[in-house]
Amino acid sequence: MGNDWDIALHSLSKLTIHSNLDNEPVKIEGGESNEDLKCIGKGTNAAVFQHVHVPYYAFKIYAEEKMDKVNIEENVYRQLGESPYFPICFATFENILILSYEEGITLFDCLLQGIHIPQQVIDDVEEARHYVRSKGLNPRDIHLKNILLQNGRAKILDVSEYVHQGNDYRWEYLKRGYEQYYPYIDGNPVPLWLAESVRKFYNQHFRGLPPDHDYLKLIRKFIFRK
Repeated sequence: MGNDWDIALHSLSKLTIHSNLDNEPVKIEGGESNEDLKCIGKGTNAAVFQHVHVPYYAFKIYAEEKMDKVNIEENVYRQLGESPYFPICFATFENILILSYEEGITLFDCLLQGIHIPQQVIDDVEEARHYVRSKGLNPRDIHLKNILLQNGRAKILDVSEYVHQGNDYRWEYLKRGYEQYYPYIDGNPVPLWLAESVRKFYNQHFRGLPPDHDYLKLIRKFIFRK
C-alpha cells in the first residue's frame, strides 16, 4: 500500500478538532461538504475518519489542545509491536495518527443495539492487558467505546494513556458489571439516555475510585427502576 494515505491528507487538513470540557466528545469544524471523508468515531481527545479512496486506513486527528498526545500514542504503538489485540500504526502527520482501519462495532453500540457480547471478548481484554504490561506499559482507559467486537473477539482502540502510572479502574468496573449484571440485559437494547446517564454518573462520582459492590448495585437499581 506504500504511502497511499497521502491521498487523504489534503481533505483531512481542512478539519479542525477542538476538545470540550466535562469529558465530552470533541467538536469537529470544517469539511462538512467533503463527501470523501466519513467520521467513524469521536472521543474526548480526537476524532477518527475514514477516506473513501483508502478505506483500509483510520485517520485519528487529535484536538489542537491535545496535540502532544500524537507522538505519545505513536510511541506506544511502536512499543506494543504486532499484536492481534491492537490496530497497526503506520505513521503520523502533524496531528494525525495513521492507523489500520478495524471493522467491528464498539461494545457501547453493542449495548445500544442489544448485540450479544461473548465472554471471549472479556478474556481477550484480560490477555491484552497482560501483554501491555509485558511491554513495560500500563493498560488504562479501557472502556466500552474503546473496545471493538470483531468476529467474536476483542480489538482495543486508543492506547495513548498507557504511558501513565496508576490504575483508573475503568476496566475493573466493566468486567465486574459484565460478570454480575450483564446476563439481565443480554440481548436487550439499552436506551441511549440510560447508557449516557450511567456514564456521566460514573465520571462525576466514581471515576478513579476502586470498584465496590455498592456502586454496581446502585446502577442495577437505577436501570431496573427505569
